[in-house]
Amino acid sequence: MSDEPNEILAAAAAAKQRETAAEEAKRARRHRGWDLGKIGLGVGIGSAAVAAAVLFTRKKD
Repeated sequence: MSDEPNEILAAAAAAKQRETAAEEAKRARRHRGWDLGKIGLGVGIGSAAVAAAVLFTRKKD
């Protein structure tokens, strides 16, 4: 046996590194997007607050 790295083992290690990098990139893409559920909830609460303020000010007149 020689101390030189085997071509098959080197190719397997390179494939494993590419697979790991692809998984990390996929995970990063998922976390990079906007969470539309939270945004929708915030818009809904903000709209309700504005509507309540308008109705409250109109009742005093």
